[in-house]
Amino acid sequence: MNWRLIITPPARGAWNMAVDESILEHIGRNESIPTLRLYAWTPACLSLGHAQPFADVDMPRLKQHGWEVVRRLTGGRAILHTDELTYSVIAPSNEPQVDGSVLESYNRLAQALLLAVKSLEIPVEIKEGKASENATPNPICFEVPSTYEITVNGKKLIGSAQARKKEGVLQHGSLPLTGDLTRICQALKFENESARIIAGQRLLERATTIESALGKGVSLEKAEQAFIHAFEAQLRLSFEQGELSVSELKRADELVKEKYDHPSWNERA
Repeated sequence: MNWRLIITPPARGAWNMAVDESILEHIGRNESIPTLRLYAWTPACLSLGHAQPFADVDMPRLKQHGWEVVRRLTGGRAILHTDELTYSVIAPSNEPQVDGSVLESYNRLAQALLLAVKSLEIPVEIKEGKASENATPNPICFEVPSTYEITVNGKKLIGSAQARKKEGVLQHGSLPLTGDLTRICQALKFENESARIIAGQRLLERATTIESALGKGVSLEKAEQAFIHAFEAQLRLSFEQGELSVSELKRADELVKEKYDHPSWNERA
């Protein structure tokens, strides 16, 4: 099955989210083919889940660090995007790799993610984690268990979320390569500094990065190649490396101005 592969250079969070939605719209009109997009973020950006309260964000601290904030089209909780590889899978709902129920497609894609990280010599596995009904509400994605999550030594390694729209399916996720995962606690509100410190300690007990799990760093380029080969092998895809169309770029710029850079979207929940 022929898919398009797009690798975009590091960009602002608003643009990254706008590009994913633009591709989804074009796929919905049969103007683009199913796409795997690999990308990164600059500057660092806090992304909120579709329905996550904006009140979770500590804006003064966020601005102090020079970070940005954007709301995703997908659900889930907050992620601080920095020092990572982000992937997005965008396809029509009837595409074999994403058809069926949300969990069926999520599991299918998780198998490709699993193979990608295994190829980097990390002993990962899939855990069918489920959040406890009595769990304390938590603003941080990598602390919250999810079904078919990728873990190493019991710690979450990849955070993913999926949205299903009339145009098709969008799933994107984050693979932290290096850095201090507790930085996200500087972008979120807590009752006091003690609570902030405890949240950071708890996060390190439940999540990890490639460098921490492997004991050495992995370049963005090497991680990208691992994803490409794993998606081809596991999902039986044939990638043709491409670029965003003129129409996709134009629509992405519109979505940045109208939506992803606008308080009416980012601060609406």
